[in-house]
Amino acid sequence: MTVVDSRGPDPGQSPNGSSAVEDVDWEAAERSAVAQGTLVAAGADGPSAPIGSTMSSVGSGAESAVVDLGAGRGPSWLDAWLDANAHRVVAWRRHIHAYPELSRAEHETTAFLAERLTRAGLRPRMLPVGTGLVCDIGEARPGQRTVALRADIDALPLSETTGLPYASTVDGVAHACGHDAHTTVALGAALALAAAPSLPGRVRMVFQPAEEVMPGGALDVLAAGALDDVDRIFGLHCDPRLLVGQVGTRVGAITSAADLLELRLTSPGGHTSRPHLTADLVHALGTVITGLPTLLSRRVDPRTGTVLTWGAVHAGEAPNAIPQDGVLTGTLRTGDRDTWAKLEPLVHELVHNLLSPLGVGFDLQHRRGVPPVVNDAESTELLRAGIAAGVGEDALASTSQSSGGEDFGWYLEHVPGSFARLGVHSGVGRVKDLHQPTFALDERALFVGIRAMVNTALISLGR
Repeated sequence: MTVVDSRGPDPGQSPNGSSAVEDVDWEAAERSAVAQGTLVAAGADGPSAPIGSTMSSVGSGAESAVVDLGAGRGPSWLDAWLDANAHRVVAWRRHIHAYPELSRAEHETTAFLAERLTRAGLRPRMLPVGTGLVCDIGEARPGQRTVALRADIDALPLSETTGLPYASTVDGVAHACGHDAHTTVALGAALALAAAPSLPGRVRMVFQPAEEVMPGGALDVLAAGALDDVDRIFGLHCDPRLLVGQVGTRVGAITSAADLLELRLTSPGGHTSRPHLTADLVHALGTVITGLPTLLSRRVDPRTGTVLTWGAVHAGEAPNAIPQDGVLTGTLRTGDRDTWAKLEPLVHELVHNLLSPLGVGFDLQHRRGVPPVVNDAESTELLRAGIAAGVGEDALASTSQSSGGEDFGWYLEHVPGSFARLGVHSGVGRVKDLHQPTFALDERALFVGIRAMVNTALISLGR
């Protein structure tokens, strides 16, 4: 069992606390991190002792380690690379975690990745939008395939409250969705594959910006032609509901389409004592709030997992005045690709029918978001084979469809692929969900992810 010793997310930090990627001697920084102390595993409730080790508080200098749960499973060059670089993998993740960047502003993260890839002899290419990278490893000779591995690199507009020693240093921004882990897994997989004696084809690494905003940075990757010659694509997403060491897979839809609805109503307004002389806007809002979800449930197959949820409503100020305008916003999600294509005209029809007797005017903005992520059977079989080869049969887990959105679905509109869920819960304490200020992960998942992605790429290229 491989054990990692190092201290934390120091690489890239300048004396004034900002990230200075281009000026850092990375080798020296990483050697310093190793010399200073030990890395500890961070679980869902903060630092937690990994299997077979004891520890006290973070930074105390007590013996502790992040364990590679797949150590010894090979191939031999992957074992050798991880044995030599596992401490760096954890340090990379902690650095990225400490310096999060919002969607379409991931400049330092992009520079960090480009430096690491370039130093390994690779030639990363920045996306035309100015953040995010694409990087090829190996060549696709005639008759050989190209397989893509994707990671998202952006953070969320949240303030972190984990109390971890490598918590976000940026006010109001945090990696509360695990994209720092996704990025680190992809970087580790890229550098490990670059160290392979040979590859039976080409692996294209996609470090994608702006996953957290609709319609998603995946469209920027596609617009750049980065998937034009790709045969399959694979990705992972952290899942705190799965224990570290498990990877959840599923054939078919694993996430849902997610659209935004904004309904604006207008009325002449009036006194609440005389609603019969005007159009009662608040009553109309209430009619849509309760009526639209009900009507959708009778017009859409319930097996599609179509869910409308209102998030905000605003109208009026005074208790005795019928307001002249109001706005209602919410999300509309479905797990079925065909249903997603039909929802916009259907919602408009139903809103019109609900409001026409009430005399109010309305403007409905239906902003289509991302399609469902629908895993094809063959790609999922390859992914499961890669997980089993890299981590073991016991790592294979099933997973259910989520109502959450994920722009990986755009890729699957163009090439076959599969998306999996990477277990990150330490098993200690209660599960802390994604998109929460308290979200933290067990860093042993980094090595699970690297092994799963590397082996999936190798198996897919070899088929």
